[in-house]
Amino acid sequence: MKLITTCSLAIMMCLSPLYAQRRMARATQPVIRRVQYGIASWYGREDQGRLMACGVPFNEYAMVAAHRTLPLGTRVRVTNLTNGRSVVVRISDRGPGVRGRIIDVSKAAARRLGFTHRGLAPVKVRVLSVPSRKPHYAQTNSNLAEGG
Repeated sequence: MKLITTCSLAIMMCLSPLYAQRRMARATQPVIRRVQYGIASWYGREDQGRLMACGVPFNEYAMVAAHRTLPLGTRVRVTNLTNGRSVVVRISDRGPGVRGRIIDVSKAAARRLGFTHRGLAPVKVRVLSVPSRKPHYAQTNSNLAEGG
């Protein structure tokens, strides 16, 4: 009985630093809301070629978007709540800069969502995947446009 108690104490002492380390890692990770509702806007020609937060020049024909808090490289599905159309985009920039909006999508994404003429649309943003580490942006904008 004494051997069992000693062994279990030794195991607990060995595992407790690992447990604490895991808890600390979880505590420092940002909380990501998987579904958000709000207003979307789009950006295009005036920002064409401007460096995005990810370090890649903006391409209005790529399936990219700007979000204030989601990690760069996160893939989200944006659904226009007015007409039901949806598109998958990659978060590559920070924004929108206007209060009350939750996401800025590229002109190409806005066209597919059907709100380029109105400029704004009520949307649902669902997180599909979050990069496990800092994303590597060696891709070209043409790869991003193809969803790569």
